[in-house]
Amino acid sequence: MPRTIIEPFRIKSVEPIRMTTREERARLLEAAHLNPFNLRAEDVLLDFLTDSGTGAMSAHQWAALVEGDESYAGARSFFRFERAVQELTGYPHVIPTHQGRASERILFSVATKPGDVVPSNTHFDTTRANLEYDGVEPLDLVVPEGLEPRSRHPFKGNIDLGKVERLLAERADRVPFGMITLTNNSGGGQPVSLENVRAYAALLRRYGKPLVLDACRFAENAMFVKLREPGQADRTPREIAREIFSLADGCLVSAKKDGLANIGGFIALRDERWVETARNLLILTEGFPTYGGLAGRDLEAIAVGLEEVLHEDYLRYRLRTAEYLGEKLLAAGVAIVEPTGGHAVYLDARSFLPHLSPADYPAWSLSAALYLEGGIRGVEIGSVMFGKRLDDGSETYHPLELVRLAFPRRVYTQSHFDFAAEVICELKAKAHEVRGVRFTHQAKYLRHFTAEFRWA
Repeated sequence: MPRTIIEPFRIKSVEPIRMTTREERARLLEAAHLNPFNLRAEDVLLDFLTDSGTGAMSAHQWAALVEGDESYAGARSFFRFERAVQELTGYPHVIPTHQGRASERILFSVATKPGDVVPSNTHFDTTRANLEYDGVEPLDLVVPEGLEPRSRHPFKGNIDLGKVERLLAERADRVPFGMITLTNNSGGGQPVSLENVRAYAALLRRYGKPLVLDACRFAENAMFVKLREPGQADRTPREIAREIFSLADGCLVSAKKDGLANIGGFIALRDERWVETARNLLILTEGFPTYGGLAGRDLEAIAVGLEEVLHEDYLRYRLRTAEYLGEKLLAAGVAIVEPTGGHAVYLDARSFLPHLSPADYPAWSLSAALYLEGGIRGVEIGSVMFGKRLDDGSETYHPLELVRLAFPRRVYTQSHFDFAAEVICELKAKAHEVRGVRFTHQAKYLRHFTAEFRWA
């Protein structure tokens, strides 16, 4: 039996890629103030900036678009979408939003108050920013292995239950609910075990606290559980995903990830405690509760995507893609977060650029150098994204300096990843030439999206 896991699809439509020279890229990067977010997509050769909304939809999804019901209220597309979410999660209350950060903003606005603390394994950028904007402390309590790039722990996304228990013993009155991110994006796309979710949910219940899942990559997490957790190998990803949802009280989802859609998200809740207030805020800021800022066609695409994403052949291919690139890089001596996650490969910038100090923002420097070297756009997961400028002008630095290469779903083929490996390895050979960067402009929240830099 062949060992190669092939792409489980055929390609029916193609989009040309514009080839650029190093000289062009140098000019384009300077014009973008060394910020890959400011580059035009047409000037990027391989776009690994994010896997959010950047995937290719299937023939069934495109067919579903034609059936989109664009009625303002009570559209049949909403009820198809609602049914798909309910069958997956088991939660009766479904609130559509235009994307995940809208779900975060709405739920946090109605379920938290200034001074609260929300624990999670690791809050990602918009989750953290939306909590902080509301005066809430986002507390990261990932297990120690989750901060060790070389650790081969199979579930580095697990939350540290001992730290959670200490938090609840000391400040339970300030904790409105617990969260956990599946998979743990900030720490390398690492999965959370079913056992860890069970124990976390039980611990929160002892203190009367609900559990809310950040379930953007629920399918990839379920597949990791099937492959790595004892006793789960004979279960389907759908069965595992449903059990994980059953342990929680609600979820926030960006359907631009494991919804396999280009836009959309939702809040799904087990009971009514936050539903009416959340729906009222939805009407105020997003749209009527049966469309929530989405066209009917988008609701149709998500409904199909939530079914297709749990196909086991797709998930095997998806996880193998990251593993394949990771193996090539490790064989060439490139330090990455190990083991590879589900949606991306994360380069360890501290090891890649040992001559740069934290003040040089090594992960940001590496992301800029990758574009310059080979037209690859990744994203920094480090001190620009998660650090802060303090009132006295000093900076805080993140414990990890990573460059995430996130793979759009069903978009690139094996030769693209072979090319990416070659570019990264060639850059590694001359890594000593890469300079640090300095801020010339930054915003108060989510500064990485709009920051401007110069070479140090």
